[in-house]
Amino acid sequence: MAKQYVIEHMEDGIFPWVVLEYAAVSHDVGGENFHLTSLSPSLMESLPKELAAPGVVQATTTEIINLPGVRELAEQGRVCLLDPAAEKDLCPEDAVNFDWFVFGGILGDHPPRDRTGELRKYGFQGRRLGSVQMTTDTAIRVVKIVIQDQVPLDKVPYTDFPELRWNAHESTEMPFRYVKDETTGEPIMPKGMRELIREDANRGFDDFL
Repeated sequence: MAKQYVIEHMEDGIFPWVVLEYAAVSHDVGGENFHLTSLSPSLMESLPKELAAPGVVQATTTEIINLPGVRELAEQGRVCLLDPAAEKDLCPEDAVNFDWFVFGGILGDHPPRDRTGELRKYGFQGRRLGSVQMTTDTAIRVVKIVIQDQVPLDKVPYTDFPELRWNAHESTEMPFRYVKDETTGEPIMPKGMRELIREDANRGFDDFL
């Protein structure tokens, strides 16, 4: 059985950068294995076209605990909540322990908010991904590397707080950990994310002109 990845969406809307991250997750794990839960009815009806296409994501207004079979799996201890407050780090051996991996809120918050805390009430087994904050797509990418590729968490190639340089005078430092492309040495980001970050940086610069 393929591993299932769930993001319990905890925002009223879906911002452009979130669309790019969710699309990247779908590409990485397969839309049939990617569940987006707790969408508001209005958001469900107006999903961005990048996510509304068939096979991109299993989107629903239902909470994660009410997805078919999840409650029973949770009682068996087979649902993992990726939780910064967990006592154990995720390890390759967890591949035999868990079938579902749950991510709460917007993991890319900076500074981070404890959005994951809202999911602890379900009694899912908790695991950490280290102490450095990751974007949502990075967190899921790391879980996939550890669980499906059997790479220990401390052996995953990372780059922390990378500087995205636009020209000789302008750059943006990202306050997150990313998986590093071992060929280029660059942080792995969703397609279109660099352009979006640069647009935001330019808008911020223009505010001072």
